Amino acid sequence: MGVPTRADLASIPDYIIPGQPPGTILLNSNESSLPPLPSVVEAVTRAAAEGNRYPQWFSEDLVARLADELRVPESSLAIGCGSVSLCQQLVQAYCAAGDEVLCAWRSFEAYPVFARVAGVHARTVPLDAEHRHDLTAMADALSPATRVVFVCNPNNPTGTAVSAREVREFVERVPDDVLVVLDEAYREFVTDPDVLDGVLLTREHENVAVLRTFSKAYGLAGIRVGYCVGAPAVVSAVNKVAVPFAVGRPAQAAAIAALADTEGVGERCRTVAAERERVREALLRAGLRVPASQANFLWLALGYRSGDFAAFCARRGVVVRLFGNEGIRVTVGLRHENDVFLQAAEEFAAITLHG
Repeated sequence: MGVPTRADLASIPDYIIPGQPPGTILLNSNESSLPPLPSVVEAVTRAAAEGNRYPQWFSEDLVARLADELRVPESSLAIGCGSVSLCQQLVQAYCAAGDEVLCAWRSFEAYPVFARVAGVHARTVPLDAEHRHDLTAMADALSPATRVVFVCNPNNPTGTAVSAREVREFVERVPDDVLVVLDEAYREFVTDPDVLDGVLLTREHENVAVLRTFSKAYGLAGIRVGYCVGAPAVVSAVNKVAVPFAVGRPAQAAAIAALADTEGVGERCRTVAAERERVREALLRAGLRVPASQANFLWLALGYRSGDFAAFCARRGVVVRLFGNEGIRVTVGLRHENDVFLQAAEEFAAITLHG
């Protein structure tokens, strides 16, 4: 008999990684289908040559570059091993026994997991009929135990976004001693001008923090770097629970180089957004329910047909992300990848919806 783990860990689901046979089109993880920009690869290579030395503890050079980019004080920025690690750090920093984390559902599946890992309760509020955050219901669900609220905007996995007005009205209803975390991992793909830039809100409310990542738009999912913007007190708390040297030299160098090529990154995001609309329109014509997305993926509300659809796509060499009997999330890939997916989706719709 081995050393027993905490009993409550049994309630945390294992993260299942699907098989990826050679030649498979991967549209399941919201990665960029394009490799990092050449300038980023060069920066990573140079940084790797100094891999025998520890990186900067607080990624000071990257903090300075981001502060200039976002027009915020350096004291308002914390760097992490992807924005997902910062989610966990915020829960650890602000929640203790008896506290709770509040989030929408379905939303990013790590939120309730991180709450359980920290030994606190996770409460969820259903999305509305349009697969969007129901911020009115979330505000009504606040309790004296609530310490952290996650608002994923655009939302993962549905791609839907709430307006600036809705977010502002929600924040006004949240007590000052509750931290509102705006998870903006997909911010760079937003084309709707009515979607709030959360960084602006951090200048007005000390209980608002924003998370962003270099994994998606910048194509650095395998390098792992993200950041948190918030009041200096929030940043200080996040840094206190950080793993030392979690963001290596190559990751710091990659992020700085990526920020230097705003036109290259912007062009890639515009291409993804255009493909997103093309793919969605084709899916709608096929008779599938697909809410408007502001991210680099689409949500197919297939309900009990979701498993069959995922298997159907897999047989045609396309891996999509299955969410039980709720739906399918599909990443917007390269045009030829999307065309293979669309052929599978149109065949499936013809068989199941019109056959």
